[in-house]
Amino acid sequence: METRRGLFWDVMEGRVAPPPAAVTLGWSLVEVDPDTASITVSFDAGSHLLNPAGSVQGGFLAAMLDDTLGPALVATLGPGEFAPTLDLHVQYLRPALPGVLRGTGRVVHRTRSIAFLAGELCGTEGELLATATATARIQVPRD
Repeated sequence: METRRGLFWDVMEGRVAPPPAAVTLGWSLVEVDPDTASITVSFDAGSHLLNPAGSVQGGFLAAMLDDTLGPALVATLGPGEFAPTLDLHVQYLRPALPGVLRGTGRVVHRTRSIAFLAGELCGTEGELLATATATARIQVPRD
């Protein structure tokens, strides 16, 4: 079986430590399909992410969506390639309560240097919490 390489796969295979932000958010891979550039992930939204009203603070929800959409693209990249987010637009639909939240993301359109991404974040009962679109710039290694 072929070993996949690249930042996403190196983290998934334990060759590289996961990013600290992903650890803070309780990020976990559920399913990834590099052929369709889609991903499903989960987040353990514990009490450390709550605002005074008892729901997950909106900035953490945005970070969760960024950590959903970005990996949908990064899982398709080759070794040394990276894709920082240029723009992230989040629409909050309802408060997110603590628990396991599920993110789904996909690459909507990709060129050689730019990708357009979209995704959703759902709560513990499957209710839609927030949606997002993003633009990422694909950076390739220079010799």
